[in-house]
Amino acid sequence: MSFKNVMSIIGKIFSFIGIFLVILVLTLYLTITLFVKGPSSKARELFITTILETGQLKFLASLVLSENEINEIVSSNSLKELEGEVNSNLIDTTIDESVSSTKELIEIHEITGNNFSGKMMIVNDPSKISIATTYPWGEYGEELDKLVKKNNAIAGINGGLYQSDANKGGRPLGITVSNGQIQDISLGYKGLYLIGFDTNNVLKIISIDGKTKFEVEQLVKNENIRDAIAFQEEASDKNNHFVKLIINGEKRELQGLGSGANPRTAIGQRSDGSVLFLVTDGRGKNGHLGATASDLIDIMEKYGAINAANLDGGSSSTMYYKDSYLMTSVTFYYSNSSWRLPTAFIVKEDN
Repeated sequence: MSFKNVMSIIGKIFSFIGIFLVILVLTLYLTITLFVKGPSSKARELFITTILETGQLKFLASLVLSENEINEIVSSNSLKELEGEVNSNLIDTTIDESVSSTKELIEIHEITGNNFSGKMMIVNDPSKISIATTYPWGEYGEELDKLVKKNNAIAGINGGLYQSDANKGGRPLGITVSNGQIQDISLGYKGLYLIGFDTNNVLKIISIDGKTKFEVEQLVKNENIRDAIAFQEEASDKNNHFVKLIINGEKRELQGLGSGANPRTAIGQRSDGSVLFLVTDGRGKNGHLGATASDLIDIMEKYGAINAANLDGGSSSTMYYKDSYLMTSVTFYYSNSSWRLPTAFIVKEDN
């Protein structure tokens, strides 16, 4: 076969690929347009709120709706403010040795919903929980199983907000405290919350929005924070995140749908001090769309949470226990692992 014929065949192949991609993009655009502009306002609102919670697909909303239309949907489907701070007196973290000796440190429960499935990990001794990190920070983080194993732990879930460009995961955002040491303070992001444990093993959920580095350092000191990360409370066409779910037994109220449906990671604590780690699937994995804020609140209430907060979700959502992933990333290339992470909540059998 001559060189000219080879080039001709290659040209036809690329031409076919180009036409296929154009048809694919056009089909996607028309499908989204029909879906969003269709007769079901609930379907439109669910689609937009779900898309806006993703890291890479937010642009799909602006393909078919104006900025004003998007903002209108966001403002009518959000979570109402939940005032108040965690009351430590409602949590008894005293460990009864006679009970703990006969009780498993970790319990795993299957969770199912209309559009999601997941796992609830109950850790019966909060003192066994800490934050594992990749400090000192580099360009890349580590998969959850590596963070668990290198810290001689048996379980873990993904942690807080971080720079996730191209799945590098090398740098956390907000605040990182590990074993009483502040490893990072990266402020400048709207709606940041500290989420973690004090030296009495009580789960704290504290706003650090607008605080200076010095003020955050003082807060960590005054609140006796031993391990913590940060997540973000921000609802706009740029960023849809929420933090508080339940505070002192009071559930957060919803406006409209409250949020979209996505893979989720959440943390809670019961009155006896035991900690709830919840991870759900979504974004098409197992045929599921995902869990909403309402779903998280209902599950946490069902399992007895006095306080509960949402953590980083989406492709980051993952759970590891006893040398295997119970919940893995929804990203195709990491479907049997996790994204690279700079921080994680881990559970050790021994302190």
